[in-house]
Amino acid sequence: MTSTDTPAPGRLARLRQSDLWWSFCHHKSAVAAAILLAALILTAFAAPLYVPQNPFDPAQLDLMNAEYPPYWMEGGQWPYLLGTDTQGRDILSAILYGSRISILIGIASVALSLVVGIGLGLVAGYFGGITDNLLMRVGDVLLSIPTILIAILVSAIVRGLLPPGLRDYGAAGVLVLAIVLSAWVQYARTVRAQAAVEKGKEYVQAARLLKVPARRIMLRHILPNTLTPILVAATLNFGMAILTEATLSFLGIGMPASQPSLGTLIRLGNQFLFSGLWWVVIFPVLDLCLLVVSVNLLGDWLRDALNPKLR
Repeated sequence: MTSTDTPAPGRLARLRQSDLWWSFCHHKSAVAAAILLAALILTAFAAPLYVPQNPFDPAQLDLMNAEYPPYWMEGGQWPYLLGTDTQGRDILSAILYGSRISILIGIASVALSLVVGIGLGLVAGYFGGITDNLLMRVGDVLLSIPTILIAILVSAIVRGLLPPGLRDYGAAGVLVLAIVLSAWVQYARTVRAQAAVEKGKEYVQAARLLKVPARRIMLRHILPNTLTPILVAATLNFGMAILTEATLSFLGIGMPASQPSLGTLIRLGNQFLFSGLWWVVIFPVLDLCLLVVSVNLLGDWLRDALNPKLR
């Protein structure tokens, strides 16, 4: 290396020099949404370090501490900042633990939907023919049914097959499966359309002439060209997955009361909304709204930033 040679910039340096980073830094709503989302995730996963109780542990619940209002209201007690419910469960602790469950279910469902949707989309777009027709017709059938109905049907069937003692333990897995079965179609259709275009280009034809295996062509050549729309769709669907989980839990076929997610907390608190215990339901609703809105704002910015027509 000569004195005039300079080392190549690392990935972090290239990211900070990219148009995407410049767009993010100059988009106030995206920055605010990223800060809010990071704060919600960090506080949720760090909750065991500072919250006054574990809301999942019945031994830590005391009926003598039940129905306390928020700390700043008359009758509020420290350390219950957002008050307590009818079982003496700290609302702030329950919200943070519930947010952690909702976020994990959202991440798991989006990740599994990506794997299934991308795999089936690549196969359908690359091979075409009867394989393409079969997979896309299955996707069309699923798209014709509302997502929430598919999730309810799958959740009810799987819960019916599980022994009663395992239903609560397998509730999170059932929710992920229900969301995945209705969410993979969007990714598959997006990847399939891009793969059908890319397979006719010269670099793919050259790879075929060189006897490159089809799996390698799909993963190493076609897949990278489909990541931009997939990344945008995954970001937006993360918020939708959280909302779907909350809806199923609110309807009573999601997470159980012993492991409450945000949807379960809203369902339980809704029973006491008109009895004066408004904080039991209002604060979980606000947390769910902030979580979904921050994800959607990031998704909207990412969609605009990666759209070449808007550059």
